[in-house]
Amino acid sequence: MPEGDTVWQAARRLHEALAGKTLTRSDFRVPKYATVDLTGRRVLSTVPRGKHLLTRFEGGLTLHTHLRMEGAWKVYGTDERWRGGPGHQIRAVLGTVDRTAVGYRLQVLELLRSTEEERVVGHLGPDLLGPGWDPERALANLLTDPARSLGEALLDQRNLAGIGNVYKSELCFLLGTTPWLPVGALPADRAEKLPGLAHRLLESNRDRPVRQTTGLHRHDLFVYGRAPRPCLRCRTPVRVADQGDGSQERPTYWCPTCQTGPAPAPGAPQHWRERYRRTPT
Repeated sequence: MPEGDTVWQAARRLHEALAGKTLTRSDFRVPKYATVDLTGRRVLSTVPRGKHLLTRFEGGLTLHTHLRMEGAWKVYGTDERWRGGPGHQIRAVLGTVDRTAVGYRLQVLELLRSTEEERVVGHLGPDLLGPGWDPERALANLLTDPARSLGEALLDQRNLAGIGNVYKSELCFLLGTTPWLPVGALPADRAEKLPGLAHRLLESNRDRPVRQTTGLHRHDLFVYGRAPRPCLRCRTPVRVADQGDGSQERPTYWCPTCQTGPAPAPGAPQHWRERYRRTPT
């Protein structure tokens, strides 16, 4: 699932390509909006809200999309070949005289009045990359349920918006605790630094083509995707397991030496798909 920095980059690409221009092509390939035509409307902006994208048009309309696991927005020049996937995966096409934005595999696509945007994003906690970022409120939200595991609390977009499986794993490593530690058991000094650390990680990566959390030349991430290779700090093999009730794919990586707290027993069932078995440099 794309993280907040990835969505921020997608919003910037869409905004730079479309904002201030009039649509010359509008094509929604979902049954509910198959007859909707926005041709002739000017695009006002595209803004990110956590992992949500809001593209606003004149006349008070907003296109709300969410990339979920596999979605993507691609931007192409007038004569450029579309390369985001086969045609049957296209869900939306927004074109101007010189740019075409194509939405692939969008599991959430909704047209609504711009005055109703809060209906789809109002439940979100403070946005880590938003202008209204509020670390105190984010920490208070996280601590609302002290018995909840830290990893699950970080992924709950109602607490703070923008963290996915990658940043969950990397944040817990940097804090020295396992993702299964109850939030209420997190030492006070680490709890206080958590929101600021999360903000700095996403802020430093929002303009990078390759996500980096280590500051090392040859290694981009501390633990995510590294199992069973050695931990970059202590050389203990990094471990991986699912977290949660199994209803969503949440591969979770950690170092059993550098991170203290509860963790699944070795050999516990693992249900993530093969695409998560990637090995970053």
